[in-house]
Amino acid sequence: MDGEHKAAFIKIGLNILYYRKEKGYTQQQLAEKISYSKNHVQQIETAKATPSVAILLDIAKALDIPVSKLFESR
Repeated sequence: MDGEHKAAFIKIGLNILYYRKEKGYTQQQLAEKISYSKNHVQQIETAKATPSVAILLDIAKALDIPVSKLFESR
């Protein structure tokens, strides 16, 4: 991941974390809902992995939020 986009991926990861906790899901529960590993969810939340558009769409659907919420600044 390049430095130019690092801040955006940190924001996305923090938003996933926020909405996941708001739903009361653990990383394992979210991972099962989207058919990815808990480790991959953890890496996305901590901006250690770059999520694809497909996984962002899957996460938004699992969290029952518009995908745009993952890009918002708070």
